[in-house]
Amino acid sequence: MSNPPFKEQVDLKKFTTLGIGGPARYFLQISSIEEMQEAVRACSAHNIPFLVLGKGSNCLFDDRGFPGAVLLNKIDFLEQPTPGLFRAGAGYSFALLGVQTALQGWGGLEFASGIPASVGGAVWMNAGANGQETCHSLEAVEFIHEDGELQTYPKEQLAFAYRFSPFQKKKGAIVAALFRLKKDEHARKRQLEIVHRRKLTQPLADKSAGCVFLNPEGTHAGFLIDQCGLKGTTLGGAAVSRMHANFLINADHASCKEMLELIDLVKLRVKEKSGIELKSEIRCIPYEDPL
Repeated sequence: MSNPPFKEQVDLKKFTTLGIGGPARYFLQISSIEEMQEAVRACSAHNIPFLVLGKGSNCLFDDRGFPGAVLLNKIDFLEQPTPGLFRAGAGYSFALLGVQTALQGWGGLEFASGIPASVGGAVWMNAGANGQETCHSLEAVEFIHEDGELQTYPKEQLAFAYRFSPFQKKKGAIVAALFRLKKDEHARKRQLEIVHRRKLTQPLADKSAGCVFLNPEGTHAGFLIDQCGLKGTTLGGAAVSRMHANFLINADHASCKEMLELIDLVKLRVKEKSGIELKSEIRCIPYEDPL
């Protein structure tokens, strides 16, 4: 494909926080909603599977890469149409949005300042922390279907759940989201506390995809892993963080294969000790040759 101007064989390691994965057959950076429509239409017309990538903070690509098109979402505008209503491009930093809104005295997205995702990724995953989730302050989502049609979904039409959004079952691209926030004089204080706690408890200097496992009801995955004595466990270049057991890190040029094997090992040990079966929240993107 040449129109839009796709690049070929682009290394995906550079575009994920884990630093793992092979090349994308096609790759294109998207800067506007119109560009995303054009790219999605082109992929559909050529029967090329496509994947939309934000900050890559929750993705694990196969060592062979991705045989379709990876669309890097850099639609990063921020607007405030009316007081308390924020419209952000899907490529906008979710953490920055959390800081900026709290600085202005708006409450509801303080937790976002501790999540290294794009707005689109946060909506897609219904990211959350500190008892808050993305959907709690969401007003609407702008989404491009695989035929290039742009549709706005009011929150009332969307069924969210723990680390789940209906967009995980739709083929297309989130391009913008609207958030409705409330005035809160304590928002900035809470936001700073969240960032401080994150620095003390999470391995921010290491290559990771954040928390790997969903928290089972009534307990925390990190606690269960720690109880198995797995902190510091390594498998090839992949390791269980010594700071936070629910973080699996790329400690030394880890491969996708090594990371997946470490995930399986952790799940096995926790199941043996506690009887609880952990579920991964990382988006593992398999290599599936369309030919």
